[in-house]
Amino acid sequence: MTQQMIRPSAELRYAAELSALAAQDTFPRPPGWQLSPRAVRSFLLGDQKLGVSRKFYGDDPLVDRAIVSLMSQQGLMLVGEPGTAKSLLSELLAAAVCGTSGLVVQGSAGTTEDHIRYGWNYALLLAEGPSERALVPSPVLNAMRTGRIVRFEEITRCPPEVQDALISILSEKSLALPELGSDSVATATPGFNVIATANLRDRGVHEMSSALKRRFNFETVHPIADPEFERELVLRQLAERLGTAGVSISGERDVADVLVKTFQDLRTGRTAEGVALTRPDAVMSTAEAVNVLHAAALEAAYLDDGRLSGAHVARQLQGVVLKDSPDDGKRLRAYVDHIVKERAGRSGVWKEFYQAARSLKLG
Repeated sequence: MTQQMIRPSAELRYAAELSALAAQDTFPRPPGWQLSPRAVRSFLLGDQKLGVSRKFYGDDPLVDRAIVSLMSQQGLMLVGEPGTAKSLLSELLAAAVCGTSGLVVQGSAGTTEDHIRYGWNYALLLAEGPSERALVPSPVLNAMRTGRIVRFEEITRCPPEVQDALISILSEKSLALPELGSDSVATATPGFNVIATANLRDRGVHEMSSALKRRFNFETVHPIADPEFERELVLRQLAERLGTAGVSISGERDVADVLVKTFQDLRTGRTAEGVALTRPDAVMSTAEAVNVLHAAALEAAYLDDGRLSGAHVARQLQGVVLKDSPDDGKRLRAYVDHIVKERAGRSGVWKEFYQAARSLKLG
């Protein structure tokens, strides 16, 4: 079934690993959890003995703190720059803790309180009046009733009055249903909690109220600092995407090394040799690096001879850098003219990258 889906959910992609962990899991579990906290950590960070792969690359202690937050009375708020795997982390945590990552509220300007509380099937409402059958539960209400994790993506994209619908749910762990009777209340069952995400670049769009902030434990997900870690993650993600499509290429490891070094240089504003750079406004995240390498691999497989080269990456990089500011093209040009030019004599991949980048229209 997963072969027919562009992107299966975490619980489908890693069903075998979740089953293996559950079969060997003899540690205590919090009420409502399908795996113990130790097994949840192993699911995210890997366990070689059980054949469980690492899925989250970055700050391992952050994973421990996130798991502890989900066991507490507080919600978990993941904040960070775009593309730092906040959504992936929330998906993996939900899949491991409760077996499903599909209870999601997508924050946007169009999100209403109904997406957090409940709505109505108006045909049944007119025919029968307010009833349980006519009520349309939100993902939050479903999670409360079934003792599962609900994910709230991009919460700061929602108006403050919509965000604040979570306050009583997080503090009281209940939701009044007055239309069904004055004493009708939905009470959360063990295992319920909320994982929310917010981009630091959205700060100021709709600031969270202090009352709502107090209901969450905040964790900042930072970009991957270790180039070895980032290269491993990028190659793993590429293999998963190409494997689903039945595509094979060669040369990806050397090209991934060039790509990761380029992204780390531009992201931090400093090369590994200590040369200062002007950072682009564009998001040079690991997620964008995966997208660039995937696009370059598709170009190599379908429009070339199947050997991935530095030239393929250079051509696909333009679409990332020129998203936000016209000045970013000039910054990339300066990087190519000075840093990449110097490295072009060291390896064939850097030379391919330099020659192709020189022909890009970067302004």
